[in-house]
Amino acid sequence: MITIIGLGPGSIGHLTGQAWDKLQAADTVYLRTARHPCVGQLPASLNWLSFDEVYQTCQRFEDVYAEIAERLLRAAERDGQVVYAVPGDPLVGEASVARLIKRARERALELEIVHGLSFIEPCLSLVGHDALDGLQILDALSVAEQYHPPINPALPALLAQVYSRDVASNLKLTLMNQYPDEFRVSLVHAAGDAEASVESLRLFEIDRSSKIGITTTLYLPALGALSSFESLQNIIAHLRAPEGCPWDREQTHQSLRPFLIEETYEVLDTLDADKPQALCQELGDLLLQILLHTQIAIDEGEFYMSDLLRQLNEKMLRRHPHVFGDVAPTSDLAQLSRIWNEVKAAEKAGSPQQGESLLDGVSQAAPALFVAQRYSARAAKAGFDWPDIAGVEAKFKEELAEALAAETREERVNELGDLLFVTVNWLRWLGIDDPESLLRGINAKFYRRFKHVETQAAKQGKPLGDFSLDELDRWWREAKRAGL
Repeated sequence: MITIIGLGPGSIGHLTGQAWDKLQAADTVYLRTARHPCVGQLPASLNWLSFDEVYQTCQRFEDVYAEIAERLLRAAERDGQVVYAVPGDPLVGEASVARLIKRARERALELEIVHGLSFIEPCLSLVGHDALDGLQILDALSVAEQYHPPINPALPALLAQVYSRDVASNLKLTLMNQYPDEFRVSLVHAAGDAEASVESLRLFEIDRSSKIGITTTLYLPALGALSSFESLQNIIAHLRAPEGCPWDREQTHQSLRPFLIEETYEVLDTLDADKPQALCQELGDLLLQILLHTQIAIDEGEFYMSDLLRQLNEKMLRRHPHVFGDVAPTSDLAQLSRIWNEVKAAEKAGSPQQGESLLDGVSQAAPALFVAQRYSARAAKAGFDWPDIAGVEAKFKEELAEALAAETREERVNELGDLLFVTVNWLRWLGIDDPESLLRGINAKFYRRFKHVETQAAKQGKPLGDFSLDELDRWWREAKRAGL
């Protein structure tokens, strides 16, 4: 028999009657830590042993909890009965208990849980929040090890075990990937104890607090009702519901195609203009299209958002074995490209929809310049390429000569098409893997210079057609010298 007792968050007054009776009846009680406010007020006759020294001998918390669990299991098998007491409630934020329960069940040992008041209730009392109002409870140590917090920002959260300034420092870096640096948060110290206090400060300041200790918890208020991915999903689902918007309800995957293309190009426009705030808005519009398509799929029973996210997560993990797998880390971009393509090829080999050509998979609906570059690059990877850049330069001259020598309009148009494709290859050899963006930049430059020509003509009070080509060209060169 292993009895696990919750000591409550701090004051001896929080200890339950059942817990007190169990402690009085025990010969020996094992404490996860003696650094708990109520330990000094336990029954005077109680013989207790703590595992505090395990924290000094093990490097990782995972090893600490494993060692505690193994010692308790050996004691139970030796003595027949063990009493183990932990801060708060045994089933709230107690990793050693979770490990112990799992191993005890594997060995068919009987377990008894004596619940206690957790750290949650006094924390909520101090910050004035109702737990049923979407409260999220997380382990600060786990969150601090991640790069993005697994938190819905539209709901409040409690992060326990912010027991040192180092933990707070790592934690804030993770949280600042989602919350503003200046976001007001609260550090709750010694919740449940007479010395309890709440410290209000900005997120970036939490590791500067001198009050941080083993009983410190971080309270994150809700960032805002409309700040989460889930909030947006709910809005889109509402729009598609019977009581929603008639236009949204009528949309299909096919009817939304033009909007998806339009929003994609508007995102590209903001990238070209280097306008971050406009980019934020246009990316939102593009995300809207993705969510609409996903909600249509949900309504039609095709797939869920969780399916989309799971497949994407799995793909990103699978295609980065040098980060998440057993492939040695590398900064060699050429090697990284090979790794990506090898994993991608393995995925296709195991797919029932495997294409017959290396060129399959390039979207035919994409811009023609984009498709030409992708075809060229894929053929080159298979060895279908010139041995050096001189070969592609010679091919360009050959295609140009054929275009100039063409005798009919149809022949000339075809030869010019070949010339365009060779130009894409030449750009690839020059390291330009996005000729679409290159041409967009050229188009933007032409727009600026031609706009200057129009402006100069307007100042003369005459239409463009009234000026000679030399006059127009002079304004064009003027725009060029001005860097337009």
